[in-house]
Parts: sequence; C-alpha cells; structure tokens
Amino acid sequence: MIDKSSTKKIVSNPSQAKSGKSVLDKIPQHILDIDKKFRGAGFEIYLVGGPVRDLLSGNKVKDWDFTTNATPQEIQKLFPENVYENNFGTVGIKVDGLIEAEHAGVVEVTTYRTEKGYSDNRRPDSVTWGKTVEDDLSRRDFTINAMALNLAESKKDKKNSEKNLAFDTSGFTLVDPFDGQTDLKNKIIRSVGDPAVRFKEDALRLMRAIRFAIQLQFDIEEATLREITNDAKLLENIANERIRDELMKILGSDFPYEGVSLLKNTGLLEHIIPELLEGVGISQERPGRHHKDDVFTHNVLSLKFCTSKDPIVRFATLIHDAGKSRVVGKDQDGLVIFHNHEMAGAKLAYEICQRLRFSKKDREKIVKLVRWHMFTVDEHITDAAVRRFIRRIGVENVQDMMDLRVGDRLGGGTQTAESWRLKLFKKRLDEQMAPAPFSINDLAIDGNDLMKELNMKPGPKIGAMLQKLFEEVDEDMGKNNKEYLLKRIHELT
Repeated sequence: MIDKSSTKKIVSNPSQAKSGKSVLDKIPQHILDIDKKFRGAGFEIYLVGGPVRDLLSGNKVKDWDFTTNATPQEIQKLFPENVYENNFGTVGIKVDGLIEAEHAGVVEVTTYRTEKGYSDNRRPDSVTWGKTVEDDLSRRDFTINAMALNLAESKKDKKNSEKNLAFDTSGFTLVDPFDGQTDLKNKIIRSVGDPAVRFKEDALRLMRAIRFAIQLQFDIEEATLREITNDAKLLENIANERIRDELMKILGSDFPYEGVSLLKNTGLLEHIIPELLEGVGISQERPGRHHKDDVFTHNVLSLKFCTSKDPIVRFATLIHDAGKSRVVGKDQDGLVIFHNHEMAGAKLAYEICQRLRFSKKDREKIVKLVRWHMFTVDEHITDAAVRRFIRRIGVENVQDMMDLRVGDRLGGGTQTAESWRLKLFKKRLDEQMAPAPFSINDLAIDGNDLMKELNMKPGPKIGAMLQKLFEEVDEDMGKNNKEYLLKRIHELT
C-alpha cells in the first residue's frame, strides 16, 4: 500500500523555463478548449501522464491524456462525439487534427479511479471511481508518468524553482506526489511504490520500463531493474498483441539494438522471441569467412546496423538468420554449415508473426524478407534473374531488402556497407524497375487472345499458358510480339 500522505507534493511554479516560455505555449487550442469545457461544467480536470512528462522535458507531445472527477456518463454528455468501449473509465473524445497521435483523432479522458486485485497480472479485478487526482496517480506505473498538470490559474509561488526542467508552469498547479520531477531531471525510470507489487498488477509494465528507458535514454533505477528480472516470467500472462506493440515501439526507437540487448539481459526476450535465443553459442566461424560471432549476436548486430527506420524491417532483420539454429550441421570437412537456413527461417518467421499477431500484410513482408535475404549479387546474373528477384519480394520491398542486406553485412563483421557487386546489383534493380518491372500484364497478348485463337472457354488452363509464355518472354524480351506468341500457344497445346 502506498502512503500518499507522506509523498504528496502540490507545487506551483516548479521550474523556470530556459526558453522563457509558458507550458501553455506548447498546448494546442483544442486541448485547452476541452479543459475549459470541463471546468465550465464544474468538473476537475488535469493533463496526466505522458503529455505532462513530455511538456516538462521539452519533448514533442503526440498523445494528450486527461484525468477528471467526471464519470464516463458525464463525459459523454459533455462530448456527444465520443468512443467508450472499455470498463476502465476511459472515454475517447473525437478531435480533428491529431494525425500523429497513437489513437489518431481521439483525446482520451479517464475518470479518477482506484484498482484492486490483479489475479491475472494484466488487468484489475475491480475498478472504482477515485475521489482525488492523487488516488489516480497512485495507481500509475512510473514516477515520471505519475504527474498531473492543472491548467487553471493558481497563485504564483516561486519557492520551488530549482528543478530546472524545460518549461515554466508558472501560474498552474503541478501535482507530483512521487517526485517525478526529480526522476525526470535525473533521467531515471522508477516504479511508483514497490516494484514487486507494481509489476504484478500489469506485467506489460516490464516491457514498458525497457521501452521508456530506450526511448528517453534514461537509466532504470536499481530496485526497479532487479524486479523486472525477477518477474520476467509474468510476461507470459500478457496478450501477444500487447507484447508486439511494445516490441515495435522499442524497435522503432533510435536505439533498437540496445533495447533488444536490455530485453535479453533482463530475461524478457525469452518470453517474447525464444527462437532468437536458440542462436546463442552456435558458432558461424569458417576459414576465410568474416563471421566471428554466434548466430544470436549476429542477428542483433544486424539489427544495430540495419539502415531502415521501419520497425517491421528491423524486426525482419533481427530474426533473418534465426533459422540457422534449426538446420545447423557439418560439411564433409567438419565445418559448420547452415543448409537452406533461409527456408527454415521463413517458416520460423511465419510462426513468430502468427504468435505475436502481426497483421497479414506485415507478416507477409517479414516472411518474404527472411525467405529471400540470401539473394545473389553475382555480376553475371541475367536481367531475367534480376526481374525474378523483384517479383519474388515485390517492388515495394526492394529497398527494405537492401536495408536488411546492409545490416547483415555489417552485423557479420564486414567493414563496408556495400560491396561493389551489391552497388552494381542495386543499379541493375533501378534499371529493371524503371518505369516498372515487366509483368504478365505486359505480354503482347492476353487471355482473350488465347481464348479466341484456341476457341477455349475461361479456366485455369488459360492462366497456366499465359504464365508459361511470360516465363519464356522474361528470358528473351525479343519474343514479346503477338505473331510469335500466337504461334507459340499452338505448340503448347
């Protein structure tokens, strides 16, 4: 139980901005309008959590969240255009212009609440509406997220100006019962109250601690970090899509390699992508080859050097060689070999994506990148082979595959991001994709021509014949003329 009476701090004017700007200069008018409407109706309302943290630290705010003493029903009466599809008192108020928000077009307003019982380590057994904003803050995860900002003017008080944070909140009340300001200034992730209790309430907080540390480049306080390791197994109680979302935020940060390393060191990775850890200790060393690290280390280093910022591409890079652990063997000389590891890896990628509930579109992209990452860049391959490569992975994935290859090379110990062969291959890709790669639709004849010439009805045989003609023409573009193709179809029947 948290003793709020001994930790409560209500501070006016907690910091003097280096820029001299008020915190209000960073708040959009539609957010101020929502605040004003609640107050005009006689309710308390505070900005809470992430937006307060980001305003005080000078970071851009994407999601604007409020907490209030108004009940969900009262909120809905104030704002008829709303979304309320949960049992936790959170009403989404529809607002135009919030394109970058995680919940695009919605400002979330949550009734003060207290929670009891967390038998499944992911949600409270019961929720009751709280009486004060301090009640609400006491249930939150980390001190830097347990601050609330009252935008109503209050008496100015300059006794607490030493925090030295980014923005001046003069004239406004900051409610900070757990001294999140100090942890924000010192760049510390610290649990609200006892971490042994806090993480058992919602085990996703284990990943959220890592994610905030990586995104903000903060350190995790010792007791909090120790409890993450102790409670890592609790992550198994969390829905896979929630795990995936946190993982994607880590991979989408500026430091995805450090994030995955921290997930491993705390024992969390074992409960997220255990297949990746199968590569620990599996040597890749062969005479004359650049690989010096084990399979796991190579995968995470490839992530580190991947040139894409897309978390989906980074995820594919992270698991691109995971299949090696499933096919590791020895050749006739007793040297390690990973025969068809890309095929085993594609199967593994599919299974991982299914488990983590990736969308069909993202799953197909990841599987393609893993399946075909061993493409050859030999300078002697034909234009037809280059076009086949483009068709296999899709035009939209060509640059993503190049980004993965760069990560693969640098993560394998080479000193240059691109070999001269890879540069040549990329040039040939550009040539074959301009204006667009040759496809079956570019044949000089189509299905109607076939049916008319052969007096046939529509059916799978027509499609099979077109595919056969396409493969021949793709090898010799000079054959793509109507006279030759109509003659050729009689030879195929």
